[in-house]
Amino acid sequence: MFAVALLMLMLGFHVAFTFAGVALIFGIFAQGPDLFAFMPYRIQSIMENTILMAMPLFIFMGVVLQKTRLAEQLLESMAQVFGRMSGGIAVSTILVGALLAASTGVVGASVVAMGLISLPSMLKYKYDKALACGTVCASGTMGQIIPPSIILIILGDVLGLPVGDLFQAALAPGLLLVALYIGYILLVSLRDPEKAPAMPSLDLPIRTLLAKTLKAILPPLGLIVLVLGSIFAGIATPTESAALGGLGAVVLAIVYRKFSFTMIWDSTRETVIVTAMVFAILLGATAFSMSFSYTGGDALLEEWLLGLPHAQWTFLILTMLVILVLGFFIDFVEISFIIVPVLAPVAEALGISMVWFAILIAMNLQTSFLTPPFGFSLFYLKGVAPPQIQTRHIYRGVMPFIAIQIMVVLALLLFPELFGL
Repeated sequence: MFAVALLMLMLGFHVAFTFAGVALIFGIFAQGPDLFAFMPYRIQSIMENTILMAMPLFIFMGVVLQKTRLAEQLLESMAQVFGRMSGGIAVSTILVGALLAASTGVVGASVVAMGLISLPSMLKYKYDKALACGTVCASGTMGQIIPPSIILIILGDVLGLPVGDLFQAALAPGLLLVALYIGYILLVSLRDPEKAPAMPSLDLPIRTLLAKTLKAILPPLGLIVLVLGSIFAGIATPTESAALGGLGAVVLAIVYRKFSFTMIWDSTRETVIVTAMVFAILLGATAFSMSFSYTGGDALLEEWLLGLPHAQWTFLILTMLVILVLGFFIDFVEISFIIVPVLAPVAEALGISMVWFAILIAMNLQTSFLTPPFGFSLFYLKGVAPPQIQTRHIYRGVMPFIAIQIMVVLALLLFPELFGL
């Protein structure tokens, strides 16, 4: 089943219909059409799931914030603060990416925003093309692990875990990733300042600069505190805080004087398109996992995995390698809905902390956005990059950031207690 599905995806068939079609063929061959009699009930349970309701709300919040040109104002302010040092614009890009991740959680929007605003600035000041491209891709991808993250909402539903717990557990690894990215950029600029030159000094009084920076940072920071603070304090569920976030994003649009009914219409339309895509994949994945389970595939896999020597560690290492390799070819949504449900019962049987397991998967799936040939961040950036940026610049630029992400996955795997897991 997995081999045929992967082959169909490589041939260019749509993800949702590929998994549904493969499920139908194998299910009917193994059990007959009666196997799918339960499918309507599964679809109904998906549509009634209140956890998944947070997803369109967070997507809406992210799209509205993108249309307020929040990223542009943030980056301009940050660049004026850090730009005077070597590598300053790249450091600003990472910091703004982290703030966008915590206030939008939408990877595509962040990569496109950074590609349109930050990349031309870095090229203007003669940054190394590969470093500039890698920085933009890495900064935009942090929305996968820094809460509120769509992938954490999906994993919370798939693994039956409270999304608030996953948000809290993801904070420390997310901040470590930001610190390591900045450390790498500073190291490169220290060794070879020509790769990341400093901006010319602006003759602005420090008070004016500080006021301008605070004006750009405080509104999105307030929204982050509102959304994540309400979850961590136990005041609101993730779904309720997502609704708060959507309302807060509209308020910010009014504050930034970007509000219009056309903007709301466009944001809602984009939200529906993205949500429909995710739920179509979820329905196809549900059919696939149902066929896989009812034909005995999950029992065979569980028996094999539990029989491995040093079962817990072998299982974790094998799982991380499989997800990393699959991330080169298929999207995080398919991996979450197809692979994770198969692995979850084995992890539980081995006594592995499910929150730890979820954060390991989330960090690993973040890497899939950067890995060639099908890393989505690479496509997003290529779509908005200036003509002088070639695909090889993007591929070469993301390699050090992929290595950093793998280092964080290894740290999470070997020293979970450092992250409170």
